[in-house]
Amino acid sequence: MKAAVLREVRTPLQIEDVQINKPGPHEVLIRTAAAGVCHSDLHFIEGSYPHPLPAVLGHESAGVVEAVGSEVRTVKPGDHVITCLSAFCGHCEFCLTGHMSLCVSPETKRAPDEEPRLKSDKGPMVQYLNLSSFAEQMLIHEHACVAIRPDMPLDRAALIGCGVMTGVGAAMHTSNVRPGDTVAVIGLGGVGLAAVNGAAIAGASRIIGIDMAPGKENMAKAFGATDFICAKDTDPVKEVIEMTKGGVQHSFEAIGLAKTAEQAFNMLRRGGTANVIGMIPVGQTISLMGAAFLGEKRIQGSLMGSNRFPVDMPRLVDFYLAGKLKLDDMISRRLKLEQVNEAFEEMKTGAVARSVIVFDA
Repeated sequence: MKAAVLREVRTPLQIEDVQINKPGPHEVLIRTAAAGVCHSDLHFIEGSYPHPLPAVLGHESAGVVEAVGSEVRTVKPGDHVITCLSAFCGHCEFCLTGHMSLCVSPETKRAPDEEPRLKSDKGPMVQYLNLSSFAEQMLIHEHACVAIRPDMPLDRAALIGCGVMTGVGAAMHTSNVRPGDTVAVIGLGGVGLAAVNGAAIAGASRIIGIDMAPGKENMAKAFGATDFICAKDTDPVKEVIEMTKGGVQHSFEAIGLAKTAEQAFNMLRRGGTANVIGMIPVGQTISLMGAAFLGEKRIQGSLMGSNRFPVDMPRLVDFYLAGKLKLDDMISRRLKLEQVNEAFEEMKTGAVARSVIVFDA
């Protein structure tokens, strides 16, 4: 099969022929239909986060099941599925207490003495984030995908697999936005727009979108924002505090910078919660005023929207088909696998929400 391979950091991905194994007892073979190009991949390409190489990248995807292992009971051949990087074992402490997205059990991967799921003529390939979806096929653990209704377009379904689940889940699960709450979202890429949309679905009364690009205002409001601040022209912390007469109850940092994480905390009202969704590069630290904690302000991380994806993703599909979840406008461009490097270059400009690789294009 064709796949996009990262062999060295800070170099373009290479389109190569990669061999994929047959499903083990708890594994599923999927024909990839679409894969979103996510900023998280760029962090690994640029070396901001380390990862063993060579690896087939990609982790935001949807497709159709081609074959299943002997013990698989959750999906069957022909099912349309969304994948999720937070594969779960189902019986560790995290899983049993409802925190499936935090599961780190090695059971969802192949053991070192087993044949690798992916390899090339040059040797084994590393599977990236349990998926490796920049490829024509994926071989994954059954608890890394969920079946969805077949009338859901798979290019839109792919977005739910990471960016949308991360943003919507951060609002609904991690921070528990309630009807009438006030919200600010810093960074209006795919994840930030999903957080705006999730806050709107949850019933937030005021949602302030913040971005350096003034052109993001119309899109932010289409996803549910009530207000927009261009951070290029003003101090967003000061603006938010003035607009809300004291700060918001929930803020979301969806870029991955120390500065914007600090801003997210500083724009809170007393008792508010700042949620860092973006991937702050390894080694960076943030600085907060200690006295602010006397007002019971909190700052916390959010991993994949604190998801229970086998339940959450089919519900998000229903939200989309009911017109509540905005996915159509999130796709800026549809590309072929061979254009993946072009997609990352466009991402760096900040002008696109999401590019999607479509495998029948």
